[in-house]
Amino acid sequence: MTERVKVVTLGCEKNLVDSEIMSGLIHGRGYELVEEAEEATVIIVNTCGFIDAAKEESVNTILDMAELKETARLKALIVSGCLTQRYKEQLMQEMPEIDGIVGTGDFHHINEIVDEALRGKKPVKVGNPVFDYEQALPRQVSTPRYTAFVKIAEGCDNACTFCSIPIMRGKFRSRSIASIIAEVENLASQGVKEVSLIAQDSTNYGTDLYDYFALPELLNKVSEIPGISWVRLHYAYPGFFTDELLEVIAANPKVCKYIDMPLQHSEDTILKRMRRPGRQRDARELIRKIRDRIPEAALRTSIIVGFPGETEEDFERLCDFIREIKFDRLGVFTYSNEEDTPASRLPNHIPDDVKQWRANTLMEIQREVSKDNGSKYVGREIEVLVERYDGRSDVYIGRSQYDAPEIDGEVYISKCSSQIGEIQKVRVTHAYEFDLSGEGIA
Repeated sequence: MTERVKVVTLGCEKNLVDSEIMSGLIHGRGYELVEEAEEATVIIVNTCGFIDAAKEESVNTILDMAELKETARLKALIVSGCLTQRYKEQLMQEMPEIDGIVGTGDFHHINEIVDEALRGKKPVKVGNPVFDYEQALPRQVSTPRYTAFVKIAEGCDNACTFCSIPIMRGKFRSRSIASIIAEVENLASQGVKEVSLIAQDSTNYGTDLYDYFALPELLNKVSEIPGISWVRLHYAYPGFFTDELLEVIAANPKVCKYIDMPLQHSEDTILKRMRRPGRQRDARELIRKIRDRIPEAALRTSIIVGFPGETEEDFERLCDFIREIKFDRLGVFTYSNEEDTPASRLPNHIPDDVKQWRANTLMEIQREVSKDNGSKYVGREIEVLVERYDGRSDVYIGRSQYDAPEIDGEVYISKCSSQIGEIQKVRVTHAYEFDLSGEGIA
């Protein structure tokens, strides 16, 4: 009987790419990939371990899947990803339900792990956390056929005091331009039109391989691939955002005018304790340059509230900063105290209820900002990637270049002349004021 395998992905898009590679390897081995966990004889849980909430979700998912050994067909439960890289000993000791573990740099061995687990061997393969993406490995893309994520680098060297990524993913390592181009060409041949380039630190791309900031060159080369209509950039670390990069985003019509740049905070005292690049004046100057050069750009950032030592005055000034800058998209996270990080040893930690109140307050401010920002699209003609049809409302739903997959807003199209997966020009008639992500109707 052919084994039936379900891959469960938790966490970010970078984890999703790893799951898709594992799925490709499993499919090549001759195993059958299934959508429903109840049908699987093997389940792989690709975990996230970035913050406490993600770790809790990972553990709960592992336990939920383990119950299928009693209620369904499950023979082997494999755990991969960030949680295994960081806590392999604890997982194997405290969760006997797990039949095998593979780390973030070793998931190309997934077929060996599955085979050994099915033989009852409890394999553990956790070594160097940095995976070699130069390898030409199969990939089963799980996103809709017209969009895909592509990793351009792995790991991080920035050493932010709150972040455990270097522990779980290792030092920064760029993929070669040639390997990225080959992967995107393959995706384009399968019908992919939108490529989202991802890394822990995208703007640092190429400095380790080529000794210069190679992201502008990469963006241009990816945009030249036949069939690719949109190239989207994620995780643009502000410390390495060069004028050349800004010019490429502005001038290249295929590069989305969407800038995802995590600032994490506005106040210099907090930024210094976080070990973030520059200070508030640098962030303001960069934002000014972006908006001067690309007035229509959608600017997304992420903010951490409740960092150790964040005073009421710090938070009030952060609120003022968000009101003034008027980011188009905003993600707010409460500080998560991660063991073995420098921030965990700082004094003056903030109570959880205060952190949550600050996060809620900041999002309410952003709600008001979004009311104003959404109106700027009304009356404009924009391109929309058509994604699905809602029969109950008799509208098509898609995304503009100003909205990333899954996390941002959508556009409702009342008159659609394109097929799903195609790009259509529409005129925006109004925006929903109650939606933080800025949905609109065309």
